[in-house]
Amino acid sequence: MGTVVHPRSAPDAGCPVSGGHPAPPPTRPQPVDPDEARTFLEQFYAETRPLIPLDRRLRQVFRDIATTGTYRHTPEELTFGARVAWRNSARCIGRLYWNGLRVRDRRHVTAPADVAAECVEHLREATRDGRIRSTITVFAPDGPEGPGPRIVNEQLIRYAGHRLPDGGVRGDPRYADFTDQVVALGWSRPEPLGRFDVLPLMITGTHGRPELFDLPRDAVHEVPLQHPEFAWFADLRLRWHAVPAISNMPLVVGGVHYGAAPFNGWYLNTEIGARNLADTDRYNLLPVIADRLGLDTSSVRTLWRDRALIELVRAVQYSFDEAGVTMADHHTESERFLTHVAKEESAGRSCPADWSWIVPPVSGALTAVYHRYYDEPDPDARPAFLPPSP
Repeated sequence: MGTVVHPRSAPDAGCPVSGGHPAPPPTRPQPVDPDEARTFLEQFYAETRPLIPLDRRLRQVFRDIATTGTYRHTPEELTFGARVAWRNSARCIGRLYWNGLRVRDRRHVTAPADVAAECVEHLREATRDGRIRSTITVFAPDGPEGPGPRIVNEQLIRYAGHRLPDGGVRGDPRYADFTDQVVALGWSRPEPLGRFDVLPLMITGTHGRPELFDLPRDAVHEVPLQHPEFAWFADLRLRWHAVPAISNMPLVVGGVHYGAAPFNGWYLNTEIGARNLADTDRYNLLPVIADRLGLDTSSVRTLWRDRALIELVRAVQYSFDEAGVTMADHHTESERFLTHVAKEESAGRSCPADWSWIVPPVSGALTAVYHRYYDEPDPDARPAFLPPSP
């Protein structure tokens, strides 16, 4: 499967600090809307078989909202809500597996250090020596007394972008600004500067002030990249991390906002090979690959970029397979997505999808998802993963 939400769908992380100064005090969340709670609970009861009658549960929830401004989901409601939020993710091609999402209920955790420790445990448990398991960890929600914790990083694992004197960037240019921000907060750049230096977690607690936490090496499983035919590919010393865990998109379930709820699936081959390593504003490796292949790069009409891209994706897929790390390919996942669409339709549900995100960035017309249209995404669909707050 691809990531729970394709990495392209997660915009740059909004950082609450500038130059290392504390963030402004977070705004006090609004009380939960009883209508949102009712809609969710009616859906939950329609799709599951809880022991407590719906009318009794509604009375309990409405009483809690009236007295406290919020209510607490049962473990079953939380699990259902997180899974349906994945099912509602219109940009995700891997939704066939939505009902297998493992939910780690950590709603009692608020302190940044404890959030960081649970994020580390999340990575260890999701990695499973390469047998990646889709997992979400849900931390304390926002409430009338104040906001819950936030993870500022776009993903739990991302590589630093180090600005160089000549204006270039060593590492991932997408994260050069974020790297500058964590350095301003006290993070020390590695010496020498690397292309794949793992960034620390930046986490805010209820006070809204950011704190930094390094990820231990054993929590970051990485795959060195090689090619099935070209031995020189290993000389490029490329690698990528195994678990794509999006961490800055709030989860909203029945009107309750969980500001920190990192979740992961496993990678689609094109996410790494055709985007992260190939995009001109990321690692921009196609010219390097083309040069090693001896391709004519004098004109785009030679299709040198296309040929280099295919070999880069081949190397990524081959390397993950050789390392025993779960990875999907765009052809198989396209077929499985249409299976998901059929299952949703047979259950009497529509399956909204953003065509431009469902169709893979490589060989789109060769995949089954290319040759049809889908229901328009509903921005008001709930439960949902929301865009990160600015």
